[in-house]
Formats: sequence, C-alpha cells, structure tokens
Amino acid sequence: MQYKGAIFDMDGLLFDTERVFQETWHEIAGENNVVLDKSFLKTVTGTSGERLCRVIEEFYHISDGKPLVDDCTERVRKKLSVNVPIKEGAFEILDYFKQNNIKMAVASSSRIEQIESNLKISGIKDYFDAVVSGTEVSHGKPAPDIFLYAAKRIGCKPEECFVFEDSENGIKAGHAAGCMTVMVPDLMEASPEIRPYCYKVCSSLLEFVQNL
Repeated sequence: MQYKGAIFDMDGLLFDTERVFQETWHEIAGENNVVLDKSFLKTVTGTSGERLCRVIEEFYHISDGKPLVDDCTERVRKKLSVNVPIKEGAFEILDYFKQNNIKMAVASSSRIEQIESNLKISGIKDYFDAVVSGTEVSHGKPAPDIFLYAAKRIGCKPEECFVFEDSENGIKAGHAAGCMTVMVPDLMEASPEIRPYCYKVCSSLLEFVQNL
C-alpha cells in the first residue's frame, strides 16, 4: 500500500532531548541518594502519564512518582527553552515528505506545551499537520492509542502511515497500531527482541530518506 502519512516521535528522534531527560533523571536521583538500575533507561524511555509515575516509583523507591515527574519536566523545560538540539536528517526527511505531499504529525509522550515549544524554537513547527501529546489519550506507549489518534488527525489509516521512533515502547505502540514502524535508535541499540516489530531499522533519519 502506498503510504500517505508519517508520524514522528519527538524526544530522541527529531531532537537530541532524550539525553537531556536522562541527565536530569540522574541529577534528581543523586539529590535523593538513589542509584538508578541500568534497566531504568529502557524502562522509562517513551513512557508517559500514569505508566511513567509507576516507573519512577519503582526505581526511586517512593510511593508517589508524580512530584518527581513534575520536577523533571520543569527542569527539562528550562534547559530546552535555551536550545533544542535537532537530530541528523530531520530537516531532510521533513522536506522530502512535504515535497511529496505526505501528511505529517508529531506524536510525543511529552506535554503539549513542551512539544509546541520545541517545534517552534527548532524552526520545524510549520512542517506538521497535527501535534499530539500523550496527555490526550487514555493509555501511553506501548499502547497504540497515540498513533491511532495521530493517524486520525492527519486523515490517514494507520496502515498508511510510517511511525518513526527511537524507543522500544514507541515501536511496540506503532506496531500495535498497525503502522509501518521505523526505528532510529538513540541511546539504546535495537534489541533482537524488538527487530521483528520494525519495518526498518536505520542509523539516522538521513539514512532512511536517502534510501527511499
């Protein structure tokens, strides 16, 4: 089937911001005398909402994760208000899809205010036909809700859409939605377990667009 839409994750995919989140989570851990287990990165990446709170409660050994989630979100917001580092190939792939009349959406676990700010500061906001936050759906990644909603917002069937993700939770969500999932690993390589869920695995967005 000819693809008609492209849905992009944000942190770690369009922007090199997942690294900022991880640095901030470790800052907070240090302030609270917590040593984060090595599985934290894989578990937390791509999560949002209640699921994120549960992850924080587990790894920080606390009963309510929301205050730390809010703290991390605010610290990252301040850091990104100065600079939003864009990933290799982002402009090239967005230009290609725009020139070929492919509808595009951002579907991120971050709050809508942060998404809008990042897109504006980086200068890519006008490429997108829709912007969807994890706060707008009932279940966060790895549930398919956000990608189903994003496809609807750009007027495409899920199976007509590429989903670009850097996290395993995101890939599972895109696969469950019925989209063509493209993994562009960021802080973690694609594991053997996740590869069957991927239409393609690329080293960068630039690699993907150069092979179209």
